Amino acid sequence: MSLSNKRIWIDIEEPKTAIMFKSLIRNFQNEGVELLTTARDYDSTFQILDDLHIKYHKIGKHGGEKLEDKLETYINRLTELFPFVTDFKPDYFVTFSSVEGARISYGLKIPSIGYNDEPRNIPVCKLIFPYLDKIIIPACVPEEWYVKLHAEPNKLIKYNGIDEIAWLNDYEPNPEVLNTYSLEKGKFVIIRTEPSFASYFINKLKPEETLISQFFPPIYVQCPDLKYYLIVRTEKQEDFLKKKLHSYADNPNVIITRYMPNMVDLCYYSALVISGGGTIVRESSLLNIPSIEFFPGDTAPQEQFLIENGFPLNHMREIEDIVNKSIEILSSKPSTDRFNDTFKKKIMKFDNPNEICFNHVKEEI
Repeated sequence: MSLSNKRIWIDIEEPKTAIMFKSLIRNFQNEGVELLTTARDYDSTFQILDDLHIKYHKIGKHGGEKLEDKLETYINRLTELFPFVTDFKPDYFVTFSSVEGARISYGLKIPSIGYNDEPRNIPVCKLIFPYLDKIIIPACVPEEWYVKLHAEPNKLIKYNGIDEIAWLNDYEPNPEVLNTYSLEKGKFVIIRTEPSFASYFINKLKPEETLISQFFPPIYVQCPDLKYYLIVRTEKQEDFLKKKLHSYADNPNVIITRYMPNMVDLCYYSALVISGGGTIVRESSLLNIPSIEFFPGDTAPQEQFLIENGFPLNHMREIEDIVNKSIEILSSKPSTDRFNDTFKKKIMKFDNPNEICFNHVKEEI
């Protein structure tokens, strides 16, 4: 069935969703769909959407680390979104994990579909699962984790893969990024902070803290000839890290920043990617980049999926282990297939969740 003249509302609540939905939005537009795209101010979401030239409405923001603020911003964003949606009158709602979007679509009886690969985010999952009509999930994540959080089994659409495949399925490395930043391939490191203000990090770290302050100095001592990009998520993390690493303030090879465009290309040409959150190391390992995740909890099923399928991902919690593994990787020569397109053959073996979403919406409308 054609989607021409159909109206679809897409709500983008985080940077990952902005990247992930690029191809989905393009597919809907190619079908003649009229789109309403709304987005929340959270981390680098707006910057990514701007870089991708996606038209959207800025509505609401992330609530931060305090529970009271999370609730207040939820209420405010509901209020701001409501007139946009009622005026637009969508035929379908698509999201990743928008709490406000799920509630409004349910209240207005708008058919809906969402993605979810993070049932560890218990508060958000409990708030969205009862309201969404369908939920696309990686088959590697146990179904019972979703059911315990009020997802009905008949709502779940499973696929063989992980979310990051959605935007890496047709990825083509762009070497121009090396000229843009005056870099040599394999001669720099990408390090990303933890989402320490997320609901599932409460009581694990203070919102401004990051373990990078502890493991970066010994890595640098052993590998000082490389360039390091320390990418933070918030202004508080930036201030914290600059204070802790003040001795590197005038070092041109140590850059602390909140956002960098062309992140996938930067990761592709890097020597190593280290992150406290899952998304960036999942995509980097899919691209055959040595990757270390230092998330303080258990190894997620998606990471286990990557490890079991031979992708170069390590999950470590102890500072000493992170340092030793990083030095080991940085002291070794890149593998022979490090900077070629062999990663594509491996990725193509798995399902693309965006194709599943697009086909489902097309059938339902």
